[in-house]
Amino acid sequence: MRFASCAHAGRTFAAAIVDDTAVPLAGIAELGSQTPTSVLADPPLDRAGAVPLDEVTLRPVVPWPSKIVCVGLNYLNHVGETGREIPEYPVLFTKFAQTLTGPRDPIVLPPESAQVDYEGELAVVIGRPGRRIATDAALTHVAGYTIANDVTMRDFQYKTHQWLQGKAWEASTPVGPWLVTPEEVGDPSALDLSLTLNDTVLQQANTAQLMFDIPELVSRISEFVTLVPGDLILTGTPGGVGFRRDPQVFLAPGDHVRVEVSGIGALDNAVVAES
Repeated sequence: MRFASCAHAGRTFAAAIVDDTAVPLAGIAELGSQTPTSVLADPPLDRAGAVPLDEVTLRPVVPWPSKIVCVGLNYLNHVGETGREIPEYPVLFTKFAQTLTGPRDPIVLPPESAQVDYEGELAVVIGRPGRRIATDAALTHVAGYTIANDVTMRDFQYKTHQWLQGKAWEASTPVGPWLVTPEEVGDPSALDLSLTLNDTVLQQANTAQLMFDIPELVSRISEFVTLVPGDLILTGTPGGVGFRRDPQVFLAPGDHVRVEVSGIGALDNAVVAES
């Protein structure tokens, strides 16, 4: 099944996406801590409250996750374009819930940054809590998969050796459009990913190319922190980022960015200047 966090007529609700409608989950305002795998497996559907999908606003798929853990340098071709050494342990950093924005919302360019870059990624939504999760059990803790664009302010990212200030800009990271459950996605290590800027494909990869796959990421992260329902793991971006191109490519007002992952859907975001 597919699920989303929606807004319509002044209210917010988690919904199952059924054909071309958003069917609310009774009493649940959004995906996250209230929608562990057990709830999504038997969702409390309010079919009488169904809303045509084209009338709802799609929010970040999990609007307020307790944790957003991101992985850098997880595709070999991206490691190569950065000139860094191949990591022996996942390169991890975090974002805040305020960093997220909806899958159809505009990417707003802040006036402080002149180097706003794109990074298409597969994202994991945790569905069962766990600490020190074994790799062979890791996928049982996954509620589903979604898509992210890890929009990065490169001139801020490289002010220091820490990446936080370039990666956690408020309302900068589109996530969605849906949470797609594992049985519908199938093998998460065989998904095609692409990012198109205007009419040009700039990133293209398959998740088989991840150096640290999803079970290993879930296991490694849960070594040091308990993962809980609604937590997001952004699994890393492939080569082709704008900062490493010659000439460099940065987002500009009027651009359109599309990130697509097979079996899940697409993010579609216009790029605008902050007003």
